Amino acid sequence: MGLQGQRVVVIGGTSGIGLAVAEGAAREGARVVVASRRQENVDAALKVLPEGTEGLVLDASDEDAVRGFFAAVGEYDHLAYTAGDSLLLESVAETDVERARRFLDTRLWGAYTAVKWGAGSIRAGGSVVLTTGTAGQRPLPGSSVASALCGAMESLTRALAVELAPLRVNVVSPGVVRTELWRELPEEDRDGLFRSSAESLPVGRVGEPADVAEAYLYLMRGGYSTGSVVVVDGGGSLV
Repeated sequence: MGLQGQRVVVIGGTSGIGLAVAEGAAREGARVVVASRRQENVDAALKVLPEGTEGLVLDASDEDAVRGFFAAVGEYDHLAYTAGDSLLLESVAETDVERARRFLDTRLWGAYTAVKWGAGSIRAGGSVVLTTGTAGQRPLPGSSVASALCGAMESLTRALAVELAPLRVNVVSPGVVRTELWRELPEEDRDGLFRSSAESLPVGRVGEPADVAEAYLYLMRGGYSTGSVVVVDGGGSLV
């Protein structure tokens, strides 16, 4: 049931939740491949991940690049997809539709393309774990694009779990987590968000990447889970 000796590919694995997934898988004895759009991010991740970790540059919005990436990677056991730029939080009236399309390119179509080209190299018993968010269930003002993405990712996961069976496909839905995704918010606003969230959540704090990474690792190990949405939100869906 563990990941000892297995090979885990994490697209978006150089920061935030993705890096925590890579670290957790490596601790369990997996051989890890991380990918990011920027070489400097890959280099930084390899400094903190165990020796033997592979790091590759990948623009997940480029289908030819994704196809070449998986051809280079070869066979493996689990794919985790956590790639994405910072959250797009704007009112409908203020949203630049082209920017919204670019936001979806990496988060939605990048995940779709990764599964398209990567599923065939996953060994028997392996899995895919995608990423959504609680905005799909609890949208806030200004989250229309993010909420649309989250709903799409949940539906995509269920469809892929049926189409690609017996390959298991699941998705993790984080709540408020202290990662780089919030970097475009002014520091004061970001700190205020984390503080107010911590005060309202039943667990009394916002999430850290390692909290959420546990869900990805569980879904890799959990051979009886597919088509599932695992929510890791500190109880945010209850309040």
